[in-house]
Amino acid sequence: MAAVPDPEPPAWESTLAEALRFLRRRLAGDYAVDEFGYDPELASTVLAGALQPLYQHWFRVETIGMQHVPETGGALIVANHSGTLPLDALMTIHSLHAEHPAKRRLRLLGADYMFRLPVVGELARKNGATLACSPDAERLMSSGELVGVFPEGFKGIGKPFADRYKLQRFGRGGFVSAALRTGVPIIPCSIVGAEEIYPKIGDVQPLARLLGAPYFPITPTFPLLGPLGLVPLPSKWYIEFGEPISLADYTPADADDPMLVFNLTDQVRETIQHTLYRLLGQRRNVFLG
Repeated sequence: MAAVPDPEPPAWESTLAEALRFLRRRLAGDYAVDEFGYDPELASTVLAGALQPLYQHWFRVETIGMQHVPETGGALIVANHSGTLPLDALMTIHSLHAEHPAKRRLRLLGADYMFRLPVVGELARKNGATLACSPDAERLMSSGELVGVFPEGFKGIGKPFADRYKLQRFGRGGFVSAALRTGVPIIPCSIVGAEEIYPKIGDVQPLARLLGAPYFPITPTFPLLGPLGLVPLPSKWYIEFGEPISLADYTPADADDPMLVFNLTDQVRETIQHTLYRLLGQRRNVFLG
């Protein structure tokens, strides 16, 4: 009689076994963390798994121009910032990890305030973020990492809904100086959809100062609906990575030329702004795309 092959184990068994192996490694300390606090295993399993439903089903993110992001080597991704809460940063990280052929990890440069927040700061470091300063940025890019920056900072993320998709100042161009010193390309990134998740219609500054926060937002649902007001609106998102701006013709000494830094900063800003206008012109509906 012919031998009957053993049945395949149920999918849940292998999932459970992998989860148990993961827990054993974590409890035993058998995992690596780099000098910045980045935990690749935690980021690519737990954190990425938590972001996937939000990315795929809630915001239904579509990426454009992923071929412009190199498969290896350092590069600097510069993006517009918006949304009252920085979900655009998380979605950009996840887009590269989930859809780039090389599953690249984006190492974000964050404001000092973020790292002072309990739990949030620790999770941000484990997900690859570090302080937005030139020495850290240059070390990461020199070692071949993909680094991301949102030059508008809190002025971009906390701007009123009436100013949506209007780029704020890009600072003094510190990100351009860091790219010039390391010779990596700059990749403009334009994000449409994040402005509508928490439409900011007011700001309680006395309460913000009391909490040590840059702003205390009022939206159509928060604080009116309490915790339910923290649920983002399901806008349709587009993330477009533009053509890289090569810095191969410059030398590290050019980073000290303020006019050159200003011109390159303005070029990146204008590229992102024009791309935002184009994407908005193609969008028919905030929620349907």
